[in-house]
Amino acid sequence: MAPRRGSPSRWRPTGAARCSSPPAPSATRSAPASSAPSGRGGTDDPPPAPLDAAVTFAPAGEVVVAALKAVDRGGTVVVNAIHLDRIPEFAYEHLWWERSIRSVANFTRRDAREFLALAAEVPILTETEVYPLDHANQALADLAAGRVDGAAVLRVG
Repeated sequence: MAPRRGSPSRWRPTGAARCSSPPAPSATRSAPASSAPSGRGGTDDPPPAPLDAAVTFAPAGEVVVAALKAVDRGGTVVVNAIHLDRIPEFAYEHLWWERSIRSVANFTRRDAREFLALAAEVPILTETEVYPLDHANQALADLAAGRVDGAAVLRVG
């Protein structure tokens, strides 16, 4: 998946889409920032660019809200916590623009690291057909007729 905007950042695992696991609240971090792995910061520290996805591991509901704020339009927040306290109320704007929240069970940080390493090695081939915005009806017709391999993309501008 290509980055939506901006350049790859320290939050981006090598060879993968911009995805991050928001860290636990600042008080629970044990390593100093200077020796921390790339992408570590406080829950309230926004990433340098919006993320495509975020995976949370902390049992604190506030981390879910922070992850929603960090993902880009259409982004997904995956909640991976066996126990999770109450998710605080948040403004609808953080869910707006087709952001989604999903849950998984029994998925460890190690599992996530292994998956991201494997994903970086798998050759994912994507196909798109780009249409100018004023050809949107043609794009829809081609999709309906099965003439598009992959995804139809409307280019604005």
